[in-house]
Amino acid sequence: MFHVEQCMKTHKTHITLKDHSVSGESFKLLVDPSFGFLYTFPKPTDCALKAYYPDAGYISHNNQLNSFVDAMYHAARYVSLKRKIRLIKPFKVKSGALLDVGAGTGHFIKSANAAGWDAIGIEPNIKAREIANSSGNVLIFDQDKLSGFPEHSFDVITLWHVLEHLPNLLESINVFKKLLKPEGRIIVAVPNYKSYDSNHFKNFWAAYDAPRHLWHFSKDSMTKVFSKVQMSLESTHPMLMDAFYVSMLSNKYKSGSHKILSSLRTGLLSNIKAFRTGEYSSLIYVIKNNV
Repeated sequence: MFHVEQCMKTHKTHITLKDHSVSGESFKLLVDPSFGFLYTFPKPTDCALKAYYPDAGYISHNNQLNSFVDAMYHAARYVSLKRKIRLIKPFKVKSGALLDVGAGTGHFIKSANAAGWDAIGIEPNIKAREIANSSGNVLIFDQDKLSGFPEHSFDVITLWHVLEHLPNLLESINVFKKLLKPEGRIIVAVPNYKSYDSNHFKNFWAAYDAPRHLWHFSKDSMTKVFSKVQMSLESTHPMLMDAFYVSMLSNKYKSGSHKILSSLRTGLLSNIKAFRTGEYSSLIYVIKNNV
């Protein structure tokens, strides 16, 4: 998507930060002038990227409760599942064909199937797939399966905190568009780098999560990216719990402590400010196919 040599010469550096959770390596987030999103530089190769995802440590790939933050994440996931199901309900046509990309251990798919959807998933992590497929009422495939689906197969395609991980951004979006029915929706949840908590923690903001997060979005940049493939932003919805969870991780990176009370205060302040500005820590985007 980018020519590496040109990036450093022509693209502005938004921030320089470290990989706080795995490698300790430094990365820059550069501003793409066409779309307005940030992208991680240098970008690891697809092969090298796997090393930044330790199986035991990446929280969406397991169901373990090893810390307070793990418990917070799983509690937030439980609360958000019902809200996600309510959000997709208006787009259900008959049985409702749904594809969840980056399905993790399959909790959302199980909830969607229980709500009457015909839902399946894609998950590249082998251990996460095994956990999901052994739990019953869940069918999750390796990412190679994407090329095997017929065009216009799905009413809804969901990516819950997944788009930022995909190495080939525009190519992936084009694949999803082809798989979507003419009146279908793509629903994307991603962190918002223009939120109050991002500005508060700066290079310690946990939702930057470089280099696992390769792309970093704002509302304007999301609109521009999807308009490139003739899709339009229909609505946005806040993920209120993310401000608290991300603040705890950010404090951990910054000071070595989760600073629970301070994190709760920062998360609350972020949500209060976002009530006015719309710049929540993470946002869900409902994007409509215009073909």
